[in-house]
Amino acid sequence: MLGAIMGDIAGSVYEWRNIRTKDFPLFAENSEFTDDTVMTLAVAEALLARSGEKLDEEGFRRALVAHMRRLGNLYPHAGYGGHFTMWLREEEPKPYYSWGNGSAMRVSPVVWAAGSLQEATALARLTAEVTHNHPEGIKGAQAAAAAGWLGAYGAGMQDIRDHIAATCYPLDFTLDDIRPDYAFDVSCQGSVPQAITAFLESVSVEDAIRGAISIGGDSDTIACIAGGIAQQYAHGHADYPGILPAHREEVLNRLDDQLRDIYMRFEAAFMGA
Repeated sequence: MLGAIMGDIAGSVYEWRNIRTKDFPLFAENSEFTDDTVMTLAVAEALLARSGEKLDEEGFRRALVAHMRRLGNLYPHAGYGGHFTMWLREEEPKPYYSWGNGSAMRVSPVVWAAGSLQEATALARLTAEVTHNHPEGIKGAQAAAAAGWLGAYGAGMQDIRDHIAATCYPLDFTLDDIRPDYAFDVSCQGSVPQAITAFLESVSVEDAIRGAISIGGDSDTIACIAGGIAQQYAHGHADYPGILPAHREEVLNRLDDQLRDIYMRFEAAFMGA
């Protein structure tokens, strides 16, 4: 999950000033967390609330809505899309059939809470459905969760590629293929395959984030998704460098006390810290 937050922070300064190279300062002076981090941590809170319990889908949906609305309204200027902003303000919020990449950007915590690939994709579906109940919105969240879970539990990159190609997206391009012309695209179908490809072409968590940012587009979200998957892969593969201690410190220092506390509680509960 820290990889997702790291990607969000690193990509935040490039979302509206796209860069088409992997050679850039990883953390600029004005790099900051955005809605990607806030909602990732809201999902983490909801998972903490059900820790150790058998999955109750309706109860988990209620917890998701409650925690997403609580944190979302505490950070109203984090960069939410228009429909999500309205969802935060509604008295009785309902899903709005979104296919946007917001479902995939917040899904990384489910990997650490899931005991199987099936559970990871089931949790991913639930985290998407409270807002992004379009089939593409659900698929984007499930693809990111499946790639992360498989990597965390030892699957190789080719196995992950094959699984995603068979169940979600063809992944029939490279970053070099799309870098010159890739345009801003907030859909799951137009950004999640790119994020997964950035991970699949990487040699470390940092490299996955740099690759994701290097294609332009919705940089913070693509890097958030790629960084989350990459961190999970590092957990299952000792030869794939994870988050450096200095980068961990940098990321945690850019969260405020409340968000940092949620992350640390989740890490202690689910990640063996």
